[in-house]
Amino acid sequence: MSIKQAMILAAGLGTRMRPITDTIPKPLVTIGGKAMIDYALDSLVEAGVERVVVNVHHHADQMLAHLASYKDLEIIISDEREKLMNNGGGLAKGLKLLAPGKVFVTNADLFWIGERPGVPTNLTRLAGFFRPERMDMAMLCVKLEDTTGHNGKNDFNMAKDFRLTRFADSGPSPVVYAGAIAMDTSFLDDAPADPFNLNLYFDKAIARGRLYGTVLEGHWLTIGTPEAIGEAEETIRRYRTFA
Repeated sequence: MSIKQAMILAAGLGTRMRPITDTIPKPLVTIGGKAMIDYALDSLVEAGVERVVVNVHHHADQMLAHLASYKDLEIIISDEREKLMNNGGGLAKGLKLLAPGKVFVTNADLFWIGERPGVPTNLTRLAGFFRPERMDMAMLCVKLEDTTGHNGKNDFNMAKDFRLTRFADSGPSPVVYAGAIAMDTSFLDDAPADPFNLNLYFDKAIARGRLYGTVLEGHWLTIGTPEAIGEAEETIRRYRTFA
């Protein structure tokens, strides 16, 4: 099953990245010689996506200029300059710019490295894993030991059938949410028009027994503070050295 459309959540203020984000939006911060959002865009291209919505707010003019220079995808802008919608509200607004049906959702400020050449990418595997008849959302997840820059906390427990529940110390197979989802746009048809956190729909899927996850291949990076940039770049150098 292939997924041809996606949304990248890119409108956040990046407050913990100040003073860098005083002058540049967080998705355009360069890590390992590449703007963070380009890791997300490139991974979508590799998975066969043709059209992507990107929401913008903070330093939106810089985001628009950068996205206009990216030629491998049709990019549609969801403009949040007048009102920041939080991740859930931003997703609900952006999905209205896409056709009804299956969609990837990714974040602009985290990414993974270390996928093996010649095998399906993490997003390609996620698309193949997603079964809308029994899943509201399929999440890409990662083991805590395969992360750099994370806060050290697990988000979910993964059962043997890959179903996810909120993390509990006594639960099976703890995992971190890796910032990528496969879902059907219809799951957010009842979303409020006001800003809200996407956790509302994670919990809805859990309550219905329809939140599932699969574990990514490689290493996952999130860069939340200026100090984390050096650690992330050292991790990338290490992976490139042994690739």
